[in-house]
Order: sequence, then structure tokens, then C-alpha cells
Amino acid sequence: MSRTGKKPVAPVSGVTVTINDRKVTAKGPKGELSMTLMDIVNAKQTDAGIVVEPANDTKEARAAWGTTRALINNLVIGVTAGFERRLSILGVGYRAAMQGKDVKLSLGFSHEVVFETPKGITIATPTQTEIVVTGNDKQQVGQVAADIRSWRSPEPYKGKGVRYVGEYIARKEGKKK
Repeated sequence: MSRTGKKPVAPVSGVTVTINDRKVTAKGPKGELSMTLMDIVNAKQTDAGIVVEPANDTKEARAAWGTTRALINNLVIGVTAGFERRLSILGVGYRAAMQGKDVKLSLGFSHEVVFETPKGITIATPTQTEIVVTGNDKQQVGQVAADIRSWRSPEPYKGKGVRYVGEYIARKEGKKK
């Protein structure tokens, strides 16, 4: 039994969640998000909030039960508080700067990388070595942060590159004479 799926998604003031056929829509101060439910789970609105239940007793339905509840909860959090992912740049000469809405990255290539900001995402560079990705869709925020990181992921010898704040990089020992 899913422990996550058993908990209802608690109602939040200022957010209206509607369930229409298989579509769940959340509207709040930071915008509107929606998702389509899988056929193997059902969602209904009660006084305690939104309750998700498996449609049948198959392994796939039980697996999707908790996942669907978490996705609905992320919709509610996204339209109220939003999501944020912080990146840190480490390396001599490595830096980031805003160029309009896009981010210009100097990562040791012969050219500067210009990363275009997708719709629904806000990117900020408080300092030259910090990047803050914010938005209301958790999946999209994580994907944009991963795309920026993929231009120069941290290497294991000196740790140079773009990393998530708080990420642990397994370091290797260099050559010995």
C-alpha cells in the first residue's frame, strides 16, 4: 500500500483545484497548471482535499497511485509558491551573465554559450557564479537546470563546472610520480 497515496492533497487558500473528466487543473496566484490522470487511478475532491485512489488492484495502479498524488501536490505547490533550482559555477574564467532574457555562459569553450530561457521559466544571475532557475512547473524547472548543467558538468579531478548548490562531487586523486 502506498503511504504517499493515502494522504489527501490538502486544500490551500487562494488555490482552486478542479477535476474535469481525467483532467486536474490548479489555479492560484502564480498561474494555472494542469495534468491528465492515467486510466489506472481516480481522483476525487472531498472535504479533506483531493484524494487519489487506484482504479483496480494491479501492480501498475498501485505504483501510479503515489506518483499521481505527488504530481497533483506539485501542481498545488507550483501555483502557490513555485519552484527554484540554484546552480553554482566553479572554475577560473567560468561565469554567467544575463543578456536580455537569455543567459550567456562562459564555460571554457572558444565561444560563449547563449542559453535561451523557455516560456514559463525565469532565470536570474545574482552573481557571476550563481544561476537561479525559477518557475511554477517542477519538471520544467529541473529540466532547464539540467540543460544548463549539461554544458559543463563538474569534472572529478578539480570539480570545475556547473553544479547544483549542495551537490556532492566525488573527487578523484590525480596522477602520482
